[in-house]
Amino acid sequence: MDLDAYVAEHGAEWRRLEQLTGRRKLDAAEVDELVSLYQRAATHLSALRSRAPEPALVGRLSHLVLAARARITGRPRPSWAAVGRFLLADLPAALYRAWPWWCAVATGFSALTAFLIWFVAGHPDTAAAFIGAEAARQLVDSGFAGYYTEFTAPTFAFHLWTHNAWLAAQCLAAGVLVVPVFWLLWQNALNIGVVGGVMISYGRADVFFGMITPHGLLELTGIHVAAGVGLRTAWAWIAPPAQLTRGRAVAEAGRSAIVVAAGLVGLFAVSALLEAFVTPAPLPVAVRVGIGATVWLAFLAYALLLGGRAVRAGRGT
Repeated sequence: MDLDAYVAEHGAEWRRLEQLTGRRKLDAAEVDELVSLYQRAATHLSALRSRAPEPALVGRLSHLVLAARARITGRPRPSWAAVGRFLLADLPAALYRAWPWWCAVATGFSALTAFLIWFVAGHPDTAAAFIGAEAARQLVDSGFAGYYTEFTAPTFAFHLWTHNAWLAAQCLAAGVLVVPVFWLLWQNALNIGVVGGVMISYGRADVFFGMITPHGLLELTGIHVAAGVGLRTAWAWIAPPAQLTRGRAVAEAGRSAIVVAAGLVGLFAVSALLEAFVTPAPLPVAVRVGIGATVWLAFLAYALLLGGRAVRAGRGT
């Protein structure tokens, strides 16, 4: 193939295609011309690739053909309707379908944490073994309350958001392996159990529960959801439903986990704002706890009531 002759023969068509592709509006005749030139350019590109694959020319024509195809088929644009479907149907449905799993995780985690708090509070020497007697006194005197005011609120909120999102991502990603999820939950339960037990043993239960409750209800629920959804994915691999193959079951659970993961980004943003702005705020404890409990109950209603309605309507997997 003589490339120079080929370019001379078809170059005018390519330039015209480029011109039409770049126009914002086309009339009916120009649309027909665009489609015809696109089809011919695609044929030219195929011939060049098979007979004379000169990189620069093939690259230029490939770019032109792709641009023309996008102009013909239309570029995808963000849709507020799609966002609404995600928030009002897909996400609550995914949360609802997994609720037995994350409720079971929440129950077990809460029971274990309560036992650890009770045990450490009743055996002060245990706390000393975990963190040391001096560290325990410092925690009670200033460390626990000071944690919430050590940084500026926006910086603290961003740190909390990224930290909790990363923890949830680990639970979701490692769910199929099972053991890492239980390890992460144990680490969190142990941390809360030791800190809570130390605070109670020194007579500061009011400070502990007054500061951890406003944000902890929502934050820990987010962790429970991530762990539960991760374990649900593992169970789909271990014991898939009879009507599904193991691969299909894992794929469906994985798609649901991706939807939940996107939703948890928003949940942890809200919990981070609560922890950074509400928990250390100079408000009565009842007000701070009331704000946190209201947000938490709103999430449960979103997941269970709206989610149940979405599932009955056939949304989710």
